[in-house]
Amino acid sequence: MRFHRHPATGTLIAAAFLLAMQSAAAADLRVHVKDDTGKPVADAVVYVSPRDGAFPKTPPREHVVMDQRDREFVPYVLPVQVGTPVQFPNSDNIRHHVYSFSPAKTFELPLYKGTPMTAVVFDKPGAVALGCNIHDWMIGYIYVLETPYFGKTGDRGEARLSSLPAGEVEVRVWHPRLKDGVDKTLRPVTLSAGGETRVEFAIGLNPDRRRPRPTDYDPADYQYN
Repeated sequence: MRFHRHPATGTLIAAAFLLAMQSAAAADLRVHVKDDTGKPVADAVVYVSPRDGAFPKTPPREHVVMDQRDREFVPYVLPVQVGTPVQFPNSDNIRHHVYSFSPAKTFELPLYKGTPMTAVVFDKPGAVALGCNIHDWMIGYIYVLETPYFGKTGDRGEARLSSLPAGEVEVRVWHPRLKDGVDKTLRPVTLSAGGETRVEFAIGLNPDRRRPRPTDYDPADYQYN
C-alpha cells in the first residue's frame, strides 16, 4: 500500500524545523543590578542593543498600560519600544490630570475618569517623566527604547531576557535615579546560542527625592467631579 503525504504536512515539518533552529540559535540573559552599597535595585530597565547599532525591524506592542491606582502610577517604571501606544486608564474613583513636559514626549490628559479614548504614542527614545496636576506626589516614568530587547528588575534586582540574538551585543541599565549617564553602564557581552549568560551591574543612585504622600491624606479633598 502506498501512502500519499498531504502537501501541508511538508510545510508544517519545515516550519517546525525552522522554529527549532531559531530556538537553538537564540540566547538568554540574566542580569542582576545592585547599588553601590550592594543592595538589589528594583525598577531598573535592562536593555540589549546590537553591537553594530542595527536594530531589528520588530513592530512594537499594540497594547501597553500605565494605570493609576490608589493615587499612584502603576507601574512606577514602564519600558516600551519606540512607536508603542500607551493607554492611561484611571482606576480610581476620582479624577486625575496626567502630563509630561519631557523632551522625548510632551503631552497632557486633562481631568478625567475611566480610560481616554486615544492612546498616547511614544515615538522618540528617551526618559519620559509623568506627573498628575492634582496629586503632586504622583510620579512615574516611561523609558522609550529603540531596541525590542529589554526587561525590568524586580525586588530582587534581577531581570531575565529571553530569545535574544546570539553573538556580540551591548547591555545597558537605566533607572530614574541613575547617578551617571546610561552610557556609563555600557557592558559589551557575548551571548551564547542555546545558553544563558549572567551579568551583574553595580550602579550609583541619587537620593530618592519623590515627595512623600501626605500622612493626613483624605480622598475627599481631591474630588473633582
